[in-house]
Amino acid sequence: MFGAAAAQAKPAHNPNGDLEVPAPADLDSISSLTFSPASDFFAVTSWNNSAYVWQYNAQGQTFAKAQNTGTQPVLTSCWKHDGSGIFLGGCDKAVRLWDLASNQAVQVAMHDAPVRQVTWCPQMNLLITGSWDKTFRYWDTRSPTPAHTGALPERVYAMDLREDLLVIGTADRSLHALFVTQPQQIKTLPSQLKWQTRCVAVFPDKKGFLVGSIEGRVAVSHLSEQDQKDKNFTFKCHRLETEIYSVNTMSFHNTYGTFVTAGSDGTYNFWDKDSKQRLKAQAKAMYPNGQPAPITCGSFDRTGTIYGYALSYDWSKGYAEYNPATMKPYIMLHSCKEDEVKPKPKTLTAGRK
Repeated sequence: MFGAAAAQAKPAHNPNGDLEVPAPADLDSISSLTFSPASDFFAVTSWNNSAYVWQYNAQGQTFAKAQNTGTQPVLTSCWKHDGSGIFLGGCDKAVRLWDLASNQAVQVAMHDAPVRQVTWCPQMNLLITGSWDKTFRYWDTRSPTPAHTGALPERVYAMDLREDLLVIGTADRSLHALFVTQPQQIKTLPSQLKWQTRCVAVFPDKKGFLVGSIEGRVAVSHLSEQDQKDKNFTFKCHRLETEIYSVNTMSFHNTYGTFVTAGSDGTYNFWDKDSKQRLKAQAKAMYPNGQPAPITCGSFDRTGTIYGYALSYDWSKGYAEYNPATMKPYIMLHSCKEDEVKPKPKTLTAGRK
């Protein structure tokens, strides 16, 4: 069962007793972990040029199902809405659609620099890609040329799509919001944060988005000017005294509208932005050398009962600090308890600022 490891001695990299998925021996740093929107499968991509798919069940079992290996590191992935395939983007500047039934991958998009973000818009049967070539592009996957190319001021670092609202974070810390059907009408907003953007997540009600940065801080940002004045705020997280860590990934819970942040300090925390409360703080994952094991990516499954995340070196301290023998990558599945993700009544305090 999920969480069964809690009754045993917990290793330093798994202080919360989460389910550890047996990982390939040649797995490198993990760039994305995404769940199928249609079934009990999840995909992991890595800097070892490969993507992997596992099946999981409620009994806490996982089964390796497929592997696809390219020529260069894979930086991003997303599923088709029916779970039939996975889009893979990376340093080869291309996006491939990996069809799981045939286990074949075909190129469906191309950029002039590495592809950092991909997302699938089922309402329009459209693939949207964001690249370090300072563009985002729309693709009808049956055509080799983009249906639309949008110019951006800087490289794409972060991107999220909810229904028809797309938000893109670029290297200059700007945030660009647009409706997919109106790609020419881009609303560009300055970040509330002072340092590099790492991740963005669109609100469930599409009235705004979260921004996470390398400074251990999250901004709650709204689209309307009035809400920006009344409701925008930032809060600190993934910090320990003078040590400040990057916020690497954020995801909203589909049922409750709460969200999770995970960072290079080796922790993941559940939050409620409306009541400005942290719902649950998890224990810190550590490497044997006493350093935090960074969480580089993570997401909820389609039911909101599982939070999957990956521990791996984030290269923030360079090659010299990396020891592959002790700083191994891990894939973890956390069984979410209701009190971790369900909103709580507002308190009288103003929240964490």
